[in-house]
Amino acid sequence: MNAPAALPSLNGLSADFPGLATQDGGRWHYLDTGATAQKPRAVIDAMAAAMGEDYATVHRGVYARSAEMTSAFEAARERVASFMGAGSANEVVFTKGATEAINLVAHSWGGANLKAGDRIMLSALEHHSNIVPWQLLAEQVGAHIDICPLTEDHRIDLDWLEANLTEAHKIVALAHVSNVLGSILGAKRAAKAAHKVGAKLLLDGCQSAPRMRLNMAELDCDFFVFSAHKLYGPTGIGVLWAREDILEFMPPYQGGGAMIDRVTFEKTTYAPAPQRFEAGTPMIAEAIALKAAIDYVEPMDMEQLFAHEASLVTKTRDALRARNDVTLYGPEKSAGIVSFMLDGVHPHDLGTILDEAGVAIRAGHHCAQPLMDTLGVPATARASFGLYSDESDIEALLAGIDRTRKIFG
Repeated sequence: MNAPAALPSLNGLSADFPGLATQDGGRWHYLDTGATAQKPRAVIDAMAAAMGEDYATVHRGVYARSAEMTSAFEAARERVASFMGAGSANEVVFTKGATEAINLVAHSWGGANLKAGDRIMLSALEHHSNIVPWQLLAEQVGAHIDICPLTEDHRIDLDWLEANLTEAHKIVALAHVSNVLGSILGAKRAAKAAHKVGAKLLLDGCQSAPRMRLNMAELDCDFFVFSAHKLYGPTGIGVLWAREDILEFMPPYQGGGAMIDRVTFEKTTYAPAPQRFEAGTPMIAEAIALKAAIDYVEPMDMEQLFAHEASLVTKTRDALRARNDVTLYGPEKSAGIVSFMLDGVHPHDLGTILDEAGVAIRAGHHCAQPLMDTLGVPATARASFGLYSDESDIEALLAGIDRTRKIFG
């Protein structure tokens, strides 16, 4: 398969990302965007200003700067809602990250709606953050967890899902894009299958939000989560989206300031969503920096970003397939991620040798140990691309693999 040419309008963007420059002025070949993305200068500057000359608390102060910061903070919520194709900013809850967002849904919605004997459907490729919260819930209420297997090319098997969902299933929680394999879920089909039996669908969008155009109505899911740091934004903030009619009946996840309506020692009443789920002083600077990240990325066109990364995936897979000492995992067409094994070399050793050559990959189980068990390996090497990636990164990766092979013989 011949790789399509990388999109020229995205070439040269690495200059916007100070983290990609080495001390001697060279290029760091960063192929770990699936773990966390580098930050453009616009995001760094926005966060610095929010923590510096613009800083004040939100939702509380009556002085001018607090009012201005409150407006900026809520403008970030509006921007996220627009980016996601949400119906209203009231459907956007700020969390510490996707992990907390899933825990929120499991604790609040799950705790209120699941009982002994109910069932939860996950898949074999889920990140630990989309496994452990559901295990905690299942243990708490006496529910059972079912695991949807994968197809031969390592996609979630929707035929099996449709055949095995029952009215006992109350929640289906699936990765929109696998963080290990790059495989893309047929989200609409999964939603139709879940809703047919009366279940809700949660999508883990950590890998799709930076790479795909989002529209909550089109996806037809009930919950969607992502983390800002994978979308070229800061750490410490993520997003839970849920329909207003669902959020309205979810009890608070944490108690404290900002999430209340009226507090007395006899009884406390709570603020409406999304404030009900944002106890305490929120992540002010992080929200403003997330808005800056979306402002940076979205004008480039998400379809274009996907095509750019997909072209790099194709070129990488073609080059690795041409070798006789590499095993590839995942489907041919994937979203910016390539996982592989170099025969006779542990991924950690490969990662260490590549690092000496200025190439950064992820090596390990990728917070997906059940998937490693399914693949029959302890770990894989993973190269994951971003909008700043180009063919020089692939060339450096391949040269590093050649060097590793010579070292190991």
